[in-house]
Amino acid sequence: MSVKILVDSSSEFTSDELRQYNLSYVPISLIFNDCPYLIGIDITTEEFYHRLVELKEYPKTAQPSPDAFLRIFRQAKQKGDTVIAILLSSGLSGTVQCAHIAKQMAEYDDIHIIDSLSATYGVRILVDEAVRMRDNGYDAPQIVEAIEALKSRICIHAAVDTLEYLMRGGRVSRIEAAAGTVANIKPIITVNREGKVDVISKTIGRGRAINDIAKHLETHPADPAYTSYYIYSLDEGNCVTMRNRLDKKALHLPNSSQKNLGPTIGAHVGSGVFGVVYIPML
Repeated sequence: MSVKILVDSSSEFTSDELRQYNLSYVPISLIFNDCPYLIGIDITTEEFYHRLVELKEYPKTAQPSPDAFLRIFRQAKQKGDTVIAILLSSGLSGTVQCAHIAKQMAEYDDIHIIDSLSATYGVRILVDEAVRMRDNGYDAPQIVEAIEALKSRICIHAAVDTLEYLMRGGRVSRIEAAAGTVANIKPIITVNREGKVDVISKTIGRGRAINDIAKHLETHPADPAYTSYYIYSLDEGNCVTMRNRLDKKALHLPNSSQKNLGPTIGAHVGSGVFGVVYIPML
């Protein structure tokens, strides 16, 4: 009997990292030209951005089926293992709902489904902490309680380089996107407490967008007890510039690394994104 931690594609773990941290995995699908691809299985992040940016193909994302979860849940039931599933926000996907359906089908109570109310490296921070606790001998109820408490503290503060993908997702109008492109507007986005993407401000130019992120870190410094991430999509240039600016202001993220956004979120924000994901101090 053991604690099994289950993630979906939004958590941004590579196949090597899934093995390294002993994580179970359910992929979310990308649909290009009516053809589905399982993220991390049928299509890599590199292939995704090639099709998105160079070939100008615009995908949709699709939640896993309950059967994808059911196979893992039945295996856990047979072994007497406990499953903790930490999944993409219910405000962005039906993945959590599918997991609940699968749990009912499995008829097994030792399954804990956590709605992260977050995305991308916000989900990963929760998984990082769950893995740390599991490996240090905490039991499933203790891990679930800690992650449920921690998820409300996640901060995602990122600048979007182009409005095109937000327009395609219905978060800005075509007119706003056209005007914003001319004015060089860089929206600052977050994932709100309801687990949905919000445009929280609109800055003009990359420099002002970086200043906005810096001011947020000054007023909401990171908690060194948790991992944190500098994020980018495809092109590291904007992120490197941001990090250099933050370093000059002595605004360092503790326990941090720089990571590329995968297809689950990259499909909705495009290339050139830069920002920070972390847990603020209480």
